[in-house]
This record gives sequence, structure tokens and C-alpha cells, in this order.
Amino acid sequence: MDSSRPADKPSNLNVPNVLTVIRILGVPVFGWLLLHDGGESIGYRIAAWATFAVLMATDKIDGDIARKHDLITDFGKMADPIADKALTGMAFIGLAIIFTDQPWGPVFWAAVILMLVREWGITVMRMVMVRRGFVMPAGRGGKLKTVLQSFAIAGYCLPFELWDGVVPAVLLAVTHVLMAAALVVALVTGVQYVIDARRLAAQPAGDTSR
Repeated sequence: MDSSRPADKPSNLNVPNVLTVIRILGVPVFGWLLLHDGGESIGYRIAAWATFAVLMATDKIDGDIARKHDLITDFGKMADPIADKALTGMAFIGLAIIFTDQPWGPVFWAAVILMLVREWGITVMRMVMVRRGFVMPAGRGGKLKTVLQSFAIAGYCLPFELWDGVVPAVLLAVTHVLMAAALVVALVTGVQYVIDARRLAAQPAGDTSR
């Protein structure tokens, strides 16, 4: 009877997990490209932008494949959020270092710190809740935050501040707006996650009814 169980459980060696590992391994490559020559190299910044776009694409691809072919594994549940947080963390910190001397550098640093505290805090809270038998999936607000955050990071990776002209200035301003919107959504949803966690904690383990 138990001999059928291994066949029902997907192997950790599958395409979604391989893509997740590639995303993790790509983080230092992305960081090196982003920070090459202190972020003053236009060519390397564009390469960093392209690398970030590819790595973020693997995040959607591996999730779609895992759900479509029922390849969700414990390794994937653990590694996927780590890969995401490592990539966005590297991006935010690297960009903050690059923008330190910009007039808006201190504001950007403050936004990055708030964003990272929210990201890692919610991730740790989710892990704690899972250990207690509760699953907290990302809601619409969390997904919106991810989209806004990804576009903002991609915009900052491009060296708009190094290019002269009206168009780069406008695109940089749009990127600032995206970052501000991502931060607002991140903080609002972060508070909501904490409220939901407190509500779930008051229920018997495994009971996720509202």
C-alpha cells in the first residue's frame, strides 16, 4: 500500500526546480553586472537589466509549469521564495549603492530598507505559519506589489540617470512613481498579512476558514 506513495510524489529533480536553482545561481551574476564600475558602465547596466528580466521570467515559467504538471515539491516551496527574495534583495541593495550620491539617494535607501524589512518579515512570518499548519497564499495586493516592484527594479537597472535628454528624465520619473506605488502597496499588504496571520493563529491548526 505504501509502495505507491513515492510514485505520487513528484521528484525534486524537475524543470521548475531546475529553473529555481538557475535563478539563485544567477543572482551573483546579476549583482556583478549591476555593480561593475560602480554602476557607471552603461553597457553593464543594460546587461544587468537583461539578466534581471530573464531571471524574473524564469519565476513565472517555473510556477506555471509546476502548477500545470503538478510538480510542486517541498524543495520548490522552500527554494522559490528564497530565490525571489535573493534576486530582489540584491537588486535593491545594489541600486541603493549606485544611487547613494544622487540627490534622491537617501530617500531611495529609506524606501529600500522599508521594502526589504517588509519582504523578509512577511516571508519569515509565512514560514512560521506554515509550521503551525496554516498556508498564507499571496493575494491580489501581493501580486500587484510584485509586478510594480519588478518594473521599478527593471527601470532603475537601465542607466537613465547617466543619459542626457528629456526621454531618460521622464522614464526615470516614471520609475520613481512605480517604486513609490510598489512601496505603498507593499506596506498596506504587509499590514494585511499580519492581521490575517493573527486571525489564523486564533484558529485551530489547519483551519483556514474565514
